Amino acid sequence: MTKPVVLIAEELSPATLNELGDSFEIRNCNGADRDELLKEIATVNAILVRSATKVDTQVIAAAPNLKIIARAGVGLDNVDIPAATTAGVLVVNAPTSNIVSAAELAVGLLLASARNIVPANLALKNGKWARSKFGGVELQDKTVGIIGMGKIGLLVAKRLAGFDMKFVAYDPYVKQAPAGGPEIEMVELDELLKVSDFITIHIPKTAETTGLLGKAAFSQVKPTVHIINAARGGVVDEDALFEALTQGQVAGAGLDVYATEPSTDSPLFALDQVVATPHLGASTEEAQEKAGIAVAQSVVAFFSGNEVPGAVNTAQLK
Repeated sequence: MTKPVVLIAEELSPATLNELGDSFEIRNCNGADRDELLKEIATVNAILVRSATKVDTQVIAAAPNLKIIARAGVGLDNVDIPAATTAGVLVVNAPTSNIVSAAELAVGLLLASARNIVPANLALKNGKWARSKFGGVELQDKTVGIIGMGKIGLLVAKRLAGFDMKFVAYDPYVKQAPAGGPEIEMVELDELLKVSDFITIHIPKTAETTGLLGKAAFSQVKPTVHIINAARGGVVDEDALFEALTQGQVAGAGLDVYATEPSTDSPLFALDQVVATPHLGASTEEAQEKAGIAVAQSVVAFFSGNEVPGAVNTAQLK
């Protein structure tokens, strides 16, 4: 019996391959190399990707034998789900694989922004004892505004509760704060903007959320506020944020995601009050292993004829 062919388009953990076992023919390619991807995908039955491989209409059309696209991670920005559905291809992801890593990074960015850790570190390494320049603020008794009250937002609140912080949250789809965490008051966005000392974002990028924090929003915040985005680029209007930071409307920002990635030349990177990382939310050994194992299990389940965990377009395919 011919084994299903699985294309590994990006580096995945050894545990991922172990989870697939001996029931598949495994091939590898560099998914970021468009020509190589289009060539290799022509004869495969499944593809496993992370975020660098764009599985769009052209790629799906070039893969007549493709049955399943597995994204080893949460976001599906790089997978054209409607095109896959039209072609009868199942799309799966690992929706909870990186929630701890993403929450921890958001907390790290918040702390780094509050205490000016990055510019102080760079100054000292450049021979400057700039102690008076990089004074910060305490977290205790400050209000954190959480935009997006899903799993990651709740994890962030749980972790920051240890700093004796207060919490408000806005989520257009959640009207009651989830149980199991600190006391969180659900409010409208305008109220959150007015009362928060820190604002941390944990919502997906959609047509409704693109530019959610822009010029109008920054006109409502405290001038001492710090903006943290370890969710999706584009939710924060980067031009408006730069203007708000340089004009004193916003005190600081911690950013892990950008409207266009890779991003290496943003004017935000020149500001001392911005700490920036290159989309590291899921970049921990633990998150990558969890994601790889989860989608490998989905692929195994699919070709075994079993219910597929993590499938995002099952209903549309029926």
